[in-house]
Amino acid sequence: MATDPVCGMFVEERGAELRLVRDNRSYFFCSRGCLEQFAAPEVARRRLRERLAVAWPLALVVVGLTYAAPSTRDFAVAAGLAGVVQVYAGAPFYRGAWDAIRGWAGNMDLLIAVGTTTAYGYSVLALALPGRFPTAYYFDASSLIVALILSGNYLESLVRGRAGTALQRLGELLPRTADRLEGALVRAVPLDDLRPQDLVRVLPGARFPADGVIRVGRTSVDESALTGESLPVPKGVGASVTAGSLNGTGPVDVEVTRLRGDSFVAQVGRLLSEAEEARVPLRQTADRIAAVFVPLVLALAAGAALAWWLWGGASATVSVLVFVSVVIIACPCAFGIATPAAILVGVGRAAEEGVLFRGQDSLERTARADIVLTDKTGTLTSPDPTVDQLVPAPGVTASSLLELAAGLESGSEHAYARAVAARAASEHVAPAAVDNRRVLPGRGVRGERAGRPVAILDGESARQEGVDLAPLGPAAAAADASGDSWAVVVDQRTVVGLLTFRAPLVPGAVEAVRALHQLGLRVVMVTGDREAPARRVAASLGVDRVEAGARPEGKVALVRRYTAAGHHPAFVGDGINDAAALASADVGLAIGTGTEVAKEAGQVLLLAPDFRGVPRAIELARRTVRQVRWNLWWALGYNAVLLPIAMGALVPLLGFAVYTVLPVAGAVAMGLSSTIVVVNSLSLRWATLGRGAPVPTLRAGLAHG
Repeated sequence: MATDPVCGMFVEERGAELRLVRDNRSYFFCSRGCLEQFAAPEVARRRLRERLAVAWPLALVVVGLTYAAPSTRDFAVAAGLAGVVQVYAGAPFYRGAWDAIRGWAGNMDLLIAVGTTTAYGYSVLALALPGRFPTAYYFDASSLIVALILSGNYLESLVRGRAGTALQRLGELLPRTADRLEGALVRAVPLDDLRPQDLVRVLPGARFPADGVIRVGRTSVDESALTGESLPVPKGVGASVTAGSLNGTGPVDVEVTRLRGDSFVAQVGRLLSEAEEARVPLRQTADRIAAVFVPLVLALAAGAALAWWLWGGASATVSVLVFVSVVIIACPCAFGIATPAAILVGVGRAAEEGVLFRGQDSLERTARADIVLTDKTGTLTSPDPTVDQLVPAPGVTASSLLELAAGLESGSEHAYARAVAARAASEHVAPAAVDNRRVLPGRGVRGERAGRPVAILDGESARQEGVDLAPLGPAAAAADASGDSWAVVVDQRTVVGLLTFRAPLVPGAVEAVRALHQLGLRVVMVTGDREAPARRVAASLGVDRVEAGARPEGKVALVRRYTAAGHHPAFVGDGINDAAALASADVGLAIGTGTEVAKEAGQVLLLAPDFRGVPRAIELARRTVRQVRWNLWWALGYNAVLLPIAMGALVPLLGFAVYTVLPVAGAVAMGLSSTIVVVNSLSLRWATLGRGAPVPTLRAGLAHG
């Protein structure tokens, strides 16, 4: 085992996989690419923070010196401070520019490096040789460009590194040791020592250490962390259990069938890792433009300077001024801040609306989403069930049925028990006095009332015990048909009544689905729940399609099907079972109250448990990206108008004397252009949401299935 030099974690190699260990705790098995994603982004973010801590304070001081009635001495100080920003904070742009030059390509780094270096270099020459060059200083522009674009890069970096953190959260689901049965003894052993066919004992409240099959005992299992479905599942001998799920009410002995590296949790982790490693960041619009713009500007500047020197009768000094004027006017002040200015405002407005975008890439991906796939439980429906119906047997009142049910469930933390207690409290029904209460793991509760045996049982257990359910037959059949869970209350083997349980819709879910439709998006509900309850929820919400019984790998497959059909799917989820789909989708939107794994896997975090955040996020992303594009077009238009002037279009009218004022005029035009870009970006702060134009009609395909 060795210490990784980047992230400081211990790394143990096991064939093609690595095990990450911190504080003597094993987190997960993953690929080396996953390890790089886990560690490298944090190092890059730390270095960006260090550069920003230098760039912004110095840039603001330079601006103050430039516009506060400066003297030559003030400009000299500004030159020194701006030089620190240029050399230290701007170092990443010079490295990127050098890479672009070596690859014979233009990119945003090259444009920034050329523009800021020319602006800074000319300012130094004008300061040092006032008689040779017109007095025009651009120290403030060069410093602000570096600081603003570094800020945009830092925002973008926040979206990276989620895979490692999500994998760490996954690993935390597993216990550190397992209680292995060795004859008559029970011994705690590390998970790595488990082997197939080992028997392990899992006590109530503990998590299962491995995938396996129950051989002794009966219990209820909380699988919500893995499946997203909140209701505990009754399980007995022969039932399968999943590593990381929570044992509920009874001790069980489990035969190990799959070890940790092959477990369900490991499969989800690998899906997540593969999705993150396969994600190719959206190429920046500015880079695409810069690939053409940079060589074009340099060619125009050099060509104009040489042409006036060789054939136009200009002196060498004037030729230098021609080159400088072209490059300075094309300096990417408006162009460089067009993207980060709009994104900074858009991200800030989104945060006020309860939406956290993790970088520019997530904004662009959200803006182009054309279909929404969403989990059900915890996203569209509440994870906590409620008592939907009380169906008393003939001769029994609803209040007496609820009174006895509440007495039997009194003091229990089971999801159904909490639902019964809440219903009794809302109807001001006092629980009946029930003695000798005892939980039947995965089946219900027994007790005594005034010496008579009473119980609340699930339907299957009631039938097995010979309880006559005929008086409630129609109600039970209706509950089965609708997919509702139900239980019966029994007094001395006589049925007292039936309770049905249902997960209510989250507030605003119907309104949110309607808003998504108004934005031109189709909504597909993807859930691990059964077909009947899933379709009932879908009908009440008005979603376009239902995919029921979907496990994590099925959700990922569905996302890939829509992607292969040419769509840009957004996936909304809150559970570990959603993590791989969140990472695989074009953009993943995680509910803020969901599991940590889901929140780390999503590119967009909805801070409130409110599905209405989904249409808000999409509309804000569209508005922000539209503003970025407008800013870029404005910056290009500004250059298209002024570049011919810088190249000498006015020389036939005004002569070479025009170059005594062009650098100064370029500074004014640069400032005006940047101001317009900033003001337009600030308009996002006051944009009215809920009026976003719908996208064009979706292509025929899976969305219409």
